[in-house]
Amino acid sequence: MSICQLLTGSGGWPLTIIMTPDKKPFFAATYIPKENRFGRTDMRELIPQIQKLWITKRDEIVNSANSITSSLTSASKDAPTDTLNESTLKDTYHQLSQRFDTLNGGFGSAPKFPTPHHFSFLLRYWKRSGDDTALHMVEKTLSSMRRGGIYDHVGFGFHRYATDEKWLVPHFEKMLYDQALLAMAYTEAFQATGKKEYGQTAQEIFTYVMRDLTSPEGRFYSAEDADSEGEEGKFYLWSHEEIHSILSQEESELIRKIFNIEKDGNFSEESTRRTIGMNILYLKKSLPEIASDLKLTEQSLQDLLGTARAKLFRARKARIHPHKDDKILTDWNGLMIAAFAKGAQVFNEPLYTETAKNAVTFIFNTMRRADGRLLHRYRDTQAGIPALIDDYAFLVWGLLELYETSFEAPYLRKAGELTQEMIAHFWDEGNGGFYFTPDDGEPLITRPKELYDGALPSGNSVALSNLLRLARSTANTDYQEKAAHLVQLFSPAVKQAPSAYTQLMVGLDFALGPSYEVVIVGTPGAEDTRAMVRALRKEFLPHKVVLFKPSSSDTPEIAHLAPFTKDLSSINNHTTAYICRNYSCTLPTTSIDTALQLLG
Repeated sequence: MSICQLLTGSGGWPLTIIMTPDKKPFFAATYIPKENRFGRTDMRELIPQIQKLWITKRDEIVNSANSITSSLTSASKDAPTDTLNESTLKDTYHQLSQRFDTLNGGFGSAPKFPTPHHFSFLLRYWKRSGDDTALHMVEKTLSSMRRGGIYDHVGFGFHRYATDEKWLVPHFEKMLYDQALLAMAYTEAFQATGKKEYGQTAQEIFTYVMRDLTSPEGRFYSAEDADSEGEEGKFYLWSHEEIHSILSQEESELIRKIFNIEKDGNFSEESTRRTIGMNILYLKKSLPEIASDLKLTEQSLQDLLGTARAKLFRARKARIHPHKDDKILTDWNGLMIAAFAKGAQVFNEPLYTETAKNAVTFIFNTMRRADGRLLHRYRDTQAGIPALIDDYAFLVWGLLELYETSFEAPYLRKAGELTQEMIAHFWDEGNGGFYFTPDDGEPLITRPKELYDGALPSGNSVALSNLLRLARSTANTDYQEKAAHLVQLFSPAVKQAPSAYTQLMVGLDFALGPSYEVVIVGTPGAEDTRAMVRALRKEFLPHKVVLFKPSSSDTPEIAHLAPFTKDLSSINNHTTAYICRNYSCTLPTTSIDTALQLLG
C-alpha cells in the first residue's frame, strides 16, 4: 500500500502490484476489472502490455524499480526529532471535531467506518480537559451506530461499515477485530457515563462472539461473510410478510413500529438503488424514548422485545448462514482477549474472564514454534507464519488486561516476556520504533514501520501503551525509554495529521500523565478486597495500572515482577490501597473514598 501511494498518490483495495523477479515494484493500481468498463483498462488488456514492455524496455523498467525501491527505503528511515506534547492532543481533538458529523455521528461522510480508537482517545481527552463536546462526539456516534442497521439487532454484533452517512445500510461482513475494539469502546463509555445502553451493547457483542465466533477449544474465529446464497445481506434482511408469519399480531405490530418495517421494504441495493421488498432492522429513537411513545415502561418494552427477538433469531437460524472464516489470527485474538478481560472487570462477569483465559491458553499451547516464538495464524491443525509486530503488541495488550482482571501474576510475567522478545526481534536500535516484520523474517525490499491507525490500530501505537503500562507495573525504566524513543521517532508524521494516529494519542495521553500505580494489598476473595477492586473498576480511570499483592504470602510472584511492592503491607489485616506516582506511594488507606480521591 505504501508503494501504491508513492506511485499513484492514493490507495485502496483490491490492490495490484507488479514487480521484477527480485521483488522490486514498478507498477501499482487499485481495482482492475476483468473486462473493460467505462474506459478503465482491464486485466486481460494490461497483462500483454506489461509483457511487451518487459521485453522491449526492460532496462527502463528495472531502473524505475530501483528508484522506487530507493525512495521507499529512505522513507522508512525517519530520524528522531522533537517530541509530542499536550498541544498534540488538542490538535487531534480539533481535527476530529472538524470532521464530526453533528447530525448522524461519526466522522466524515459515507462510507462510514466505526474507527473505535477515535472514541478511546476522545474519552481520555474529555477526562483530561473536561470538554463535554468530546464526550458528546463519543455518545452521539455510539448511540447512532447502536440504533442503525450497522448493528445486528437480532443476533448482535456489528457489521463492517455503513455504506451511507446515517449508519443505516451496512456492508454485512462481521469482523472479529471490530467486535473487540467496539466492545472496549462501549465498555469504557459505560464506565464514563453509567448509561445502560452502552453496557448492554458491549455485553451483546460478547454474547455474539461467544456464540458465533468462538471454537470449542476457546479460540476466536476471524469473520463472517457478508454474502449467503450469493447475495449480500440475504441472511440479515426481512420481508414484511415473513415477520408477520413468525410473530403474533401484537409482536409483529411492535417490531414493525420499533424497527421501521415497511411493506414494500426499506432496503435498496447499493448498485441500483432499487428496493427489493426487504427490510433492515433499525431504530430511529432510543428504547426509553420508544417506550414513552408507546406508553410502556422501559422494562415492559425490553421484555416484549426480547421475546419477539428470540423468535426472529430462531427463524433466522434456519436460514443458510454466511460462510465463517475460521482461521485463527494471533493479533485479532489478542484484541478479543483484551476486550473480554476489560468486560470482565467492568461487568463483574467471570465467564468473560474464563473466555479470555481459554484463548490465551490456546495461543500459548498451539501457536508457537519449537523455540517458543509466536506464530501468526492457525487453521486445520496447522500453525504457521512468523508473528508480526501486531501479533506481539495486541497479545501483550490482552495479557495486561487479563492480569488486571484476574491478578494472576503469570499473565503479567508473560506480557513482559513477549515484550522482551518483541524488542529483541522488531526494535530498530538505530532510530527507534518497531519494524512490522521480525529480523529473521522473510527478506523484503525494506522493513516497514507501520504507525497509521486505520481500521485497526497499528502495532507501534499499541506497543506504546503496552510499554508505558509495563513500565508502571514493573518499574523497568527500559520500557519507559523505549516508549520515549518511539514517540520521538514518529513525531514528524504525527504532527502533520495527528487524528490519523488516535491509538498513539491514547498512549501519549497516558505518558503525559498524571498516571498512577495502584497497589492493593489484601486477602484474595475477601469482601473488602472485592469492594475495593469493584470501586476502582466502576470509575473511568484510564491513567492507572492496578497491581494486587496477596497479604497471605511472604514471597508473592508480583513482588518479584514489581519490586517496589515488596515492602507494602496491609493495615490491621484490612484490604489496603497504595496510590503511587513514579513508584513513590502515598500513605496507605483502607478507605475506598480516600483511594478514589487520591486518583483525582
